[in-house]
Amino acid sequence: MPIVAQSSTETDWVSRFADEVIAESERRAPGAKHDGAASPVVVVASGLSPSGPIHLGNLREVMTPHLVADEIRRRGYEVRHLISWDDYDRYRKVPAGVAGVDESWAEHIGKPLTSVPAPAGSAYPNWAEHFKAAMTQALDELGVEYDGISQTEQYTAGAYREQILHAMKHRADIDAVLDRYRTKKDPKQQGPKQGQKQGQKPVDEAELEAAEGSGAASEDDGSGGGAGYFPYKPYCTACGKDLTTVTAYDDDSTALSYVCTCGHSETVLLSEFNGGKLVWKVDWPMRWAYEGVIFEPSGVDHSSPGSSFVVGGQIVREVFGGVQPIGPMYAFVGISGMAKMSSSKGGVPTPADALKIMEAPLLRWLYARRRPNQSFKIAFDQEIQRLYDEWDSLEKKVAEGTVLPADAAAHSRAIRTAAGELPRTPRPLPYRTLASVADITAGHEDQALRILSELDPANPVTSLDEVRPRFDRAENWITTQVPAEQRTVVRSEPDAEILGSLDEAGRESLRLLLEGLDSHWSLDGLTTLVYGVPKVMAGLEPDAKPTPELKVAQRSFFALLYQLLVGRDTGPRLPTLLLAVGADRVRKLLGA
Repeated sequence: MPIVAQSSTETDWVSRFADEVIAESERRAPGAKHDGAASPVVVVASGLSPSGPIHLGNLREVMTPHLVADEIRRRGYEVRHLISWDDYDRYRKVPAGVAGVDESWAEHIGKPLTSVPAPAGSAYPNWAEHFKAAMTQALDELGVEYDGISQTEQYTAGAYREQILHAMKHRADIDAVLDRYRTKKDPKQQGPKQGQKQGQKPVDEAELEAAEGSGAASEDDGSGGGAGYFPYKPYCTACGKDLTTVTAYDDDSTALSYVCTCGHSETVLLSEFNGGKLVWKVDWPMRWAYEGVIFEPSGVDHSSPGSSFVVGGQIVREVFGGVQPIGPMYAFVGISGMAKMSSSKGGVPTPADALKIMEAPLLRWLYARRRPNQSFKIAFDQEIQRLYDEWDSLEKKVAEGTVLPADAAAHSRAIRTAAGELPRTPRPLPYRTLASVADITAGHEDQALRILSELDPANPVTSLDEVRPRFDRAENWITTQVPAEQRTVVRSEPDAEILGSLDEAGRESLRLLLEGLDSHWSLDGLTTLVYGVPKVMAGLEPDAKPTPELKVAQRSFFALLYQLLVGRDTGPRLPTLLLAVGADRVRKLLGA
């Protein structure tokens, strides 16, 4: 469906999708007034499976519709953002790298996620609630407004009874839709354009390989039973697992018979029985129709030929009389220095992990500034410092009024929602500076405050609260993401061997530095000093422009200072390091 422009003049992808969703909402409800309070509710949706840690790739499933929903709210419409917790799905495998879990959890494979014990030591009643908890807390911090729906509660309360009976009655129609794809080749072998929706980039082979590991695209569609096709899977009332096969079903009485691999067999009335669910490729389109979903994105694993989104579009129309949501295919999210995320491999960073090292507006910005079909990486390594520099530069452009419209829109979506602004650091000092201070002071807050107060003597930091929560995020990054061998440890005593081996030029460069300490004791002043000493040594003015030869001399001088202060050739930015070490200790270590 083409994007229909409304009143928006924004050039960002969020506004364009909001235009399209509003137009689709009006098309589905012709004659309805769309003037704020009188408008029908616009429904967007996300689906999350709490089968293990819900990672930063899964967050795109939420942030894409959240950003669109928030834009629609800003325009005065009423919006429901549904997050369907797929906690009635089967427990498929024991994920790697989860604390408190061992191979004994394999005995629960086949049960609903809400019937699997939580990891040992958890405060939550079951597996699903354990993994939902961290995500709900992160979503609250990110300012995501949503209505959570537990599929366990929906199914066990009989909310979908009418839809289940309808699907069983029309099982031959569903089977016919599915059969159109059962003879198709493996999507990996079909070339990049197969399964590609209008406006999307090709699905590359690496993405399809990653998708195979998710289990979503290869979900059981209900076929394979000896008695014919049935789109419903009961959980066995004896063992609690879905290792069942439907052997018979009567449309008139709704009597359903099944056998389980545990040896149990029985007949239940589907008009009363609430212990099972529709298979995924039928369940998803059923919910589109049931909830009236207008917008829902899907991952690449759901968008290849024969997979859930493609098949679901036909099932929702032909079986349930509904309409497939508008929704882009979204690309994968990576981590700096790591491969594509797969929660089955364990150790995959979650939104909660990211929010320990970066502020919520920055994390929101990463999802807002890239179109859904563009992949991007989230930095847990040194790149986070450059990322924060880029963010601070954007903030400066916004303040000056020199920012491009699309960048301004992404910034606005990062720092606020329709409900108001997100908490922010009152005095956002550079992240790399805060990280260096946290590195050097190793948890000593009084030392950290001393250093920060000396960065700008004319406008000193008087409390760490001024630089929080950014300072806390930088400190968490240093302590959790930087290897111990890369941490900064200031020498306790001068390195007599290095000092004794210096030539006249080396000694003179240290003398010039020490001589200028007191008059340059601020971040800007020490920056001028450390870069200026090699210039003076070369017979130039301290503000002379660097030449290639001068840059070599500066690098050599910096390496000497690092060796004398921390015993390595590199370290935190020298001006910050000098402030952290303190003038008296600098003089001692440099041989004064």
